[in-house]
Order: sequence, then C-alpha cells, then structure tokens
Amino acid sequence: MMNTRILTAFAALSLVPLLTPAADWPQWGRDGSRNMYSPVTNLPAEFEPGDFRKGTEEVDMATTRNIRWVAKLGSSTYGNVTVCNGRVFIGTNNETPRDEKIQGDYSMIYCFDEKTAGFLWQLAVPKLGAGKVSDWEFLGICSSPAVEGDRLYLITSRCEVMCLDVNGMQDGNQGFQDEAQYMAGPGKPAIEVGPGDADILWVYDMREELGVFPHNVASSSVLVQGDRVFATTSNGQDWSHLNIPSPQSPSLVVLDKATGEYLGEEMSGISERLMHCNWSSPTQASVNGEEAVVFGAGDGWLYAFDPAPVPLEDEPEIKKLPELWRYNVVPGSYTEFKYPAADGPSEIIATPVVYKDRVYVAIGQDPEHGEGAGNLVCLELDQQGEVASDKALWTFDQLHRTISTVSIDPKTDLLFVADYSGYVYCLDATSGELYWRYDTKAHIWGSTLVADGKVYVGDEDGDLAVLPATKDFDPVKDEPLFEAMFPGPIYSSAIEANGVVYVATMTHLYAISAE
Repeated sequence: MMNTRILTAFAALSLVPLLTPAADWPQWGRDGSRNMYSPVTNLPAEFEPGDFRKGTEEVDMATTRNIRWVAKLGSSTYGNVTVCNGRVFIGTNNETPRDEKIQGDYSMIYCFDEKTAGFLWQLAVPKLGAGKVSDWEFLGICSSPAVEGDRLYLITSRCEVMCLDVNGMQDGNQGFQDEAQYMAGPGKPAIEVGPGDADILWVYDMREELGVFPHNVASSSVLVQGDRVFATTSNGQDWSHLNIPSPQSPSLVVLDKATGEYLGEEMSGISERLMHCNWSSPTQASVNGEEAVVFGAGDGWLYAFDPAPVPLEDEPEIKKLPELWRYNVVPGSYTEFKYPAADGPSEIIATPVVYKDRVYVAIGQDPEHGEGAGNLVCLELDQQGEVASDKALWTFDQLHRTISTVSIDPKTDLLFVADYSGYVYCLDATSGELYWRYDTKAHIWGSTLVADGKVYVGDEDGDLAVLPATKDFDPVKDEPLFEAMFPGPIYSSAIEANGVVYVATMTHLYAISAE
C-alpha cells in the first residue's frame, strides 16, 4: 500500500449536505438504492427529436415536438445524466470544443443550466497517454457524477476520484489550487483558468495511491454514504487479456468525502480472480439492520461490506472493509466453458439494485466480447457468512449477457431489465416470473427507466422505445406506446428529473417535456 497523498488540505469543508429537492436526479440511479424508477406522473409518451439544420449539427427546434431544449455534446457520450439544484451534468469528450484553449483529446464533464441548457462550466481531463489499454482515445468520461449539496463527486478517465464545486470557478477557486497545470497535463505548459472551468476541491489518484491498473477506461459512479465516498477502482487486465498487472490492488476503495483522504479498501481477493475488469458501481444497503455497501465485482460475485473500515493488526495504516457475505452470480454450468466464450462465465458490470430488503443484479461482459449467456439473481440482504448458491430467492437465466441495471416499479412490483442482445424483459420482482419479452432489434448498453406507467429504453441504433409498464403487454399482438428515432446511437440511460426526461445520444443531450 502506497502512502496516501492528499492533493488538498480542504479540511474545513462542511460535512452537513444541503437539502436536495426530491424531484432531482442527483446521482446514478436517483438514490443510493440505484433503482431506475421515478414517481413522477404526466411524462410525455410521444415526442419528436427533430432534424438537423442542413450542413450543421444544430437541431432545428421547429421540427421537434415536446422537446424543451437540445445541447450539443462531444462525439463520444456513454455516461449518464445527473440533474441537481438547477444544473445538468454529463460526461462526454472534447470533439466539439466549448473553449478554444482546450483542444485535442480530452475527457470532459459539462455543466448546463437546467432550464435553458446554457453552458456554465466544464471539467477538462487530459488523457493518460496509455492508449486503449487504460484510457481509450477520444472516449469521454463514463462516470455519472454524484451531487450532494454544493459538491460533486466523480471518477475521471485518469482513474481519479475527484470532488468539484458545483458552481465551478464562478465563486472563486477553493481547495485544490493547481487546476491550470491539471488541465494541461503533466510536463506541459499550464493553461490559464477562467470562469468557465471546473473548481477542483480534491483529487485522489487510484493508480498512484493503490497501484491499480485500469482496463480500457476508468468507469462506474461513486456512492456517497454518510461522511464517506465509495469508488470502484476499475482494476483489470492488461492488453493481453491474460495477465492481471495488479492482483493485490483493491477493487473498491473508501475515502473521506470532505478531504479525499484514504479510509479503507476491500480485501476479499477480488483482483486475483478478475475475469476482465471492475466497472460496476457500489450500492447503499442495510444488512441485518446495519448500514452496508453492496458491490458487484469483476470475479462474478456479489459482495456486501460493512462501510466502516477497520485497521489491520500488523499494518494499521491500511484499513479493511469487513466482508458481510458474498454470492456467486455465475451458474456452475457456465464454468464448463472458457471466458469469454458465449456460454461461459461473466463478471458483473451492471449496478446492484436494492428494493424491499432484497438485491437484484445480472452478469455480463464488455460489449466488445459479443453476446452470450446471462443470469439475473434476487437475494435477501440479511445473510450471515458466505452465501451458498441455493440461497437465492430466485434466478432468471433466460436473458443474455447484460451491462444494464434493473428498474422496479414499487406501485406494481414489476421489474424491467434489458440485455445486450436487445431484449427488454418484464418480471415479477417477488417471484421472478417472466411476463413478457420485447425485442428492440438492436444492442442495448443502457438501462431501463420506469416512470409514470412507462418504460423508456434506448438502443445502439438510436431508437428510444416507450413501453407500457404493465404485465399484460403482449409484444406479439400489441404495439409499444411510442418509438422515436434519434440521429445517433444511445449508449447511456434515460433519466427523469423535475418532470423532464433526459436522453443522451453520442453527440446531443435532449430534454423531453410535455410543456
């Protein structure tokens, strides 16, 4: 374990978060349960994304319907939208520079005004220079920011956990003071900081401090729980897809949310058993009446950890997250085949969802590996010790590999989930009974959003389907409520905030509203 180097002494930051309006979507999955559900009603079922003005990438708003605004992004947008306190945050790349001083290959976070789409500020993250193996060229930030009060937390493409001021530089430079050099990158001339730049409060470099080796890209979203921030490290294989350069490095780390100081890490040996990488996001839970963190890992197991780290007896500067239980989501029959064979085992990339003292998660692989066999499990959270395979409340192996997070409607106990092959499933969240399966006929990377009796889901072809959130829907006889074709692939997930549905293509962000 390397000595922790805190990049700021911003210790005076208040630990009392500001109140967040209930209608916001302040983090990936709306709240710590990660359930892709919104209780809002009167959302539009029909809309028209509109057409580009000839010879431009500007949408002609006269050709749209039920579209409040459209914001231009870069050319590579995989992250999910966050909306909080009048601001919209999204990760993208720098293919269409917003500031002429930032040119070339950068990963970005954009901040827009929620009502007008006015551009407020940006975070520009220079590439590691490692190429596709650790920081894929021209790939935008994939982390969905988590907002608490006036602080924003994310994971950068440089494998850093970062805390920003939601106001950017417009209220001065606080905390970390070297934004000019950070934007330029190591060894390059500093770039002058302006009011349209991000205000970094602290940075924790997981490569330097934990020795992790991010595979392809550092992805996933952080979990803010109490005074702590939990982050997936994206530790993985090297270019050969055979060797794990850092088998002793953790897959999950916990930091002090005020200062970025190291507090602890998982020590369950996940990195020694990695199939490919760790990209799943941690989830807040309660196990036997106590706070816990649930984590889907790159070895195909689902873990529950005590969020309070304890020091090791022989190395007290290193602290361990106590393991509460683990469960192997990969069926035994899949292990007869070699990874990444279509019928072989898979890791967990989807985010676990907590609902009614249960947790739901499915297995999948990097979409580059193609389609294959999947498995969705439902477990009771209150377990003691290692969980045997027969302890699942139910399993569903009729879906394919998926990187999608489930959504559950608490009004009906219906669960919706998409797989990479392009199917959307409706199941009973209590029993696992399958009610229907809808074929979008295109690959799906994002997750379903259930809200107002509707299921929103986009696909790789740029189609967004709006399906009825009922068990009586018959995909053979019935038509979907609506389908819209966007001018570009949809790799992220639709979200809802304050009565507006947000859909991001690779190049544009659409705010859909019935107003």
